[in-house]
Amino acid sequence: MAEPSNETAAPLVAVIMGSKSDWETMRHADETLSSFGVAHECRVMSAHRTPALVSEYIGGAEARGTEVVIAAAGGAAHLAGVCAAHTTLPVLGVPMKSVLQGLDSLLSTVQMPGGIPVGTLAIGEAGAKNAALLAIAILANSRPELREKLRAFRQEQEQKILATSLP
Repeated sequence: MAEPSNETAAPLVAVIMGSKSDWETMRHADETLSSFGVAHECRVMSAHRTPALVSEYIGGAEARGTEVVIAAAGGAAHLAGVCAAHTTLPVLGVPMKSVLQGLDSLLSTVQMPGGIPVGTLAIGEAGAKNAALLAIAILANSRPELREKLRAFRQEQEQKILATSLP
Protein backbone atom coordinates (compact mmCIF):
# COMPACT_ATOMS: atom_id res chain seq x y z
CA MET A 1 0.00 0.00 0.00
CA ALA A 2 1.05 3.56 -0.57
CA GLU A 3 2.55 5.66 2.18
CA PRO A 4 1.44 9.22 2.89
CA SER A 5 2.52 11.47 0.04
CA ASN A 6 4.40 13.76 2.44
CA GLU A 7 5.86 11.97 5.44
CA THR A 8 6.30 15.19 7.45
CA ALA A 9 2.65 16.17 7.06
CA ALA A 10 -0.32 14.55 8.73
CA PRO A 11 -2.50 12.80 6.15
CA LEU A 12 -5.26 15.19 5.10
CA VAL A 13 -7.12 12.41 3.30
CA ALA A 14 -7.69 8.86 4.49
CA VAL A 15 -8.25 6.40 1.65
CA ILE A 16 -9.61 3.15 2.99
CA MET A 17 -10.88 0.07 1.24
CA GLY A 18 -12.61 -3.09 2.32
CA SER A 19 -10.05 -5.50 0.91
CA LYS A 20 -6.68 -5.60 -0.83
CA SER A 21 -8.42 -6.54 -4.08
CA ASP A 22 -9.84 -3.00 -4.19
CA TRP A 23 -6.32 -1.54 -4.52
CA GLU A 24 -6.19 -2.00 -8.30
CA THR A 25 -9.05 0.50 -8.52
CA MET A 26 -8.21 2.71 -5.54
CA ARG A 27 -4.60 3.23 -6.59
CA HIS A 28 -6.09 5.81 -8.96
CA ALA A 29 -7.23 7.87 -5.97
CA ASP A 30 -3.76 7.49 -4.47
CA GLU A 31 -2.08 8.56 -7.72
CA THR A 32 -4.39 11.57 -8.12
CA LEU A 33 -3.83 12.78 -4.57
CA SER A 34 -0.07 12.28 -4.98
CA SER A 35 -0.03 14.25 -8.24
CA PHE A 36 -1.50 17.22 -6.35
CA GLY A 37 0.92 16.78 -3.45
CA VAL A 38 -1.87 16.04 -0.97
CA ALA A 39 -0.72 14.17 2.15
CA HIS A 40 -2.78 11.01 2.49
CA GLU A 41 -2.65 7.43 3.61
CA CYS A 42 -4.17 4.27 2.17
CA ARG A 43 -5.35 1.44 4.40
CA VAL A 44 -7.34 -1.80 4.18
CA MET A 45 -10.05 -2.33 6.79
CA SER A 46 -13.45 -3.93 6.62
CA ALA A 47 -16.75 -2.74 8.06
CA HIS A 48 -17.69 -6.40 8.56
CA ARG A 49 -14.41 -8.21 9.31
CA THR A 50 -12.63 -5.49 11.34
CA PRO A 51 -15.42 -3.25 12.71
CA ALA A 52 -13.47 -2.25 15.84
CA LEU A 53 -10.50 -1.14 13.71
CA VAL A 54 -12.77 0.97 11.47
CA SER A 55 -14.41 2.57 14.50
CA GLU A 56 -11.08 3.34 16.17
CA TYR A 57 -9.38 4.60 13.00
CA ILE A 58 -12.23 6.83 11.84
CA GLY A 59 -13.05 7.97 15.37
CA GLY A 60 -9.51 9.33 15.70
CA ALA A 61 -9.11 10.65 12.15
CA GLU A 62 -9.99 14.26 12.91
CA ALA A 63 -7.55 14.40 15.84
CA ARG A 64 -4.80 13.11 13.50
CA GLY A 65 -5.47 16.00 11.10
CA THR A 66 -7.50 14.10 8.53
CA GLU A 67 -10.07 16.32 6.80
CA VAL A 68 -11.67 13.99 4.24
CA VAL A 69 -12.29 10.23 4.17
CA ILE A 70 -12.55 8.22 0.94
CA ALA A 71 -14.04 4.77 1.57
CA ALA A 72 -14.32 2.06 -1.07
CA ALA A 73 -16.04 -1.29 -0.83
CA GLY A 74 -17.87 -3.81 -2.95
CA GLY A 75 -20.90 -5.99 -2.43
CA ALA A 76 -22.76 -4.84 0.67
CA ALA A 77 -20.45 -1.77 0.62
CA HIS A 78 -21.20 -0.53 4.12
CA LEU A 79 -17.68 0.83 4.71
CA ALA A 80 -18.49 4.43 3.75
CA GLY A 81 -21.68 4.41 5.80
CA VAL A 82 -19.96 2.95 8.84
CA CYS A 83 -17.25 5.59 8.51
CA ALA A 84 -19.85 8.36 8.27
CA ALA A 85 -21.50 7.04 11.43
CA HIS A 86 -18.22 7.55 13.34
CA THR A 87 -17.25 11.06 12.17
CA THR A 88 -18.54 14.41 11.02
CA LEU A 89 -15.73 14.64 8.44
CA PRO A 90 -16.84 14.47 4.79
CA VAL A 91 -16.98 10.84 3.68
CA LEU A 92 -16.79 10.05 -0.03
CA GLY A 93 -17.89 6.57 -1.05
CA VAL A 94 -16.50 4.69 -4.04
CA PRO A 95 -18.52 1.61 -5.01
CA MET A 96 -16.37 -1.26 -6.31
CA LYS A 97 -17.23 -3.57 -9.16
CA SER A 98 -18.59 -6.80 -7.75
CA VAL A 99 -20.71 -9.81 -8.59
CA LEU A 100 -23.52 -7.55 -9.82
CA GLN A 101 -21.12 -5.31 -11.81
CA GLY A 102 -21.06 -2.85 -8.91
CA LEU A 103 -24.77 -2.05 -8.91
CA ASP A 104 -25.13 -3.65 -5.47
CA SER A 105 -22.18 -1.60 -4.20
CA LEU A 106 -23.58 1.59 -5.70
CA LEU A 107 -27.01 1.14 -4.17
CA SER A 108 -25.59 0.23 -0.76
CA THR A 109 -23.38 3.32 -0.77
CA VAL A 110 -25.85 5.85 -2.16
CA GLN A 111 -28.89 4.79 -0.11
CA MET A 112 -27.82 6.22 3.25
CA PRO A 113 -30.56 7.21 5.67
CA GLY A 114 -31.24 10.92 6.05
CA GLY A 115 -28.91 12.45 8.61
CA ILE A 116 -25.78 10.40 7.84
CA PRO A 117 -24.51 11.67 4.48
CA VAL A 118 -22.06 9.90 2.21
CA GLY A 119 -21.04 11.57 -1.04
CA THR A 120 -21.21 8.74 -3.55
CA LEU A 121 -19.07 8.65 -6.69
CA ALA A 122 -19.13 6.45 -9.77
CA ILE A 123 -18.42 2.73 -9.69
CA GLY A 124 -14.78 1.79 -10.14
CA GLU A 125 -11.81 3.72 -11.52
CA ALA A 126 -13.71 6.88 -12.49
CA GLY A 127 -15.15 7.00 -8.98
CA ALA A 128 -11.70 6.58 -7.42
CA LYS A 129 -10.24 9.43 -9.49
CA ASN A 130 -13.24 11.68 -8.90
CA ALA A 131 -13.29 10.97 -5.16
CA ALA A 132 -9.69 12.18 -5.01
CA LEU A 133 -10.53 15.27 -7.08
CA LEU A 134 -13.55 16.01 -4.89
CA ALA A 135 -11.41 15.63 -1.76
CA ILE A 136 -8.91 18.05 -3.33
CA ALA A 137 -11.72 20.52 -4.07
CA ILE A 138 -12.89 20.31 -0.45
CA LEU A 139 -9.35 20.90 0.82
CA ALA A 140 -8.86 23.73 -1.69
CA ASN A 141 -11.55 25.79 0.04
CA SER A 142 -8.96 26.75 2.66
CA ARG A 143 -5.77 26.25 0.62
CA PRO A 144 -5.31 28.77 -2.24
CA GLU A 145 -2.26 26.93 -3.61
CA LEU A 146 -4.30 23.75 -3.97
CA ARG A 147 -7.14 25.70 -5.61
CA GLU A 148 -4.65 26.97 -8.21
CA LYS A 149 -3.41 23.44 -8.89
CA LEU A 150 -7.01 22.31 -9.38
CA ARG A 151 -7.68 25.20 -11.78
CA ALA A 152 -4.54 24.31 -13.75
CA PHE A 153 -5.64 20.66 -13.90
CA ARG A 154 -9.04 21.68 -15.28
CA GLN A 155 -7.38 23.95 -17.86
CA GLU A 156 -5.15 21.06 -18.96
CA GLN A 157 -8.24 18.90 -19.43
CA GLU A 158 -9.86 21.65 -21.50
CA GLN A 159 -6.75 22.05 -23.68
CA LYS A 160 -6.63 18.29 -24.35
CA ILE A 161 -10.20 18.38 -25.65
CA LEU A 162 -9.64 21.53 -27.69
CA ALA A 163 -6.55 19.92 -29.26
CA THR A 164 -8.48 16.81 -30.23
CA SER A 165 -9.17 16.30 -33.91
CA LEU A 166 -11.01 13.55 -35.69
CA PRO A 167 -9.87 11.96 -38.93
